[in-house]
Amino acid sequence: MFRILHQDLSAKDLTDLVASTKAGAISLFIGVTRDHQQGREVEYLEYEAFVPMAEKMLEQIAQEAKNKWKLEKVAIHHRIGPVAVGKESVIIAVSSAHRKEAIEACHFLIDRLKEKVPIWKKEYFSNGEAQWLVNFPRQ
Repeated sequence: MFRILHQDLSAKDLTDLVASTKAGAISLFIGVTRDHQQGREVEYLEYEAFVPMAEKMLEQIAQEAKNKWKLEKVAIHHRIGPVAVGKESVIIAVSSAHRKEAIEACHFLIDRLKEKVPIWKKEYFSNGEAQWLVNFPRQ
């Protein structure tokens, strides 16, 4: 349910993971590589992670969401390695009896992921420049 992967991500796979006959709603957040950042053309992104810790943190933030809302299931997959423009880098799927909880939990989860999970993102630009961005605070 909580994976850091080198291969393409699949919204259908995550939807299938969280599907439940008790759920009337499945909400997805899909983060994709856009073609620009701060006025510069992006060629691709590259993600690195400390995988064992990152997967553990994904599970912990899912538990935080379950403590805040009545959720059926949560699944989070994040990609590492190079991610082309238009491709998925993260997918969060949440199921619940009602839509409000699922939508709010998705929003909470992507924000917490960026705050807490040890994943680093490097942007490569068309002019040959590159820059690292950090998705969680370094100590």
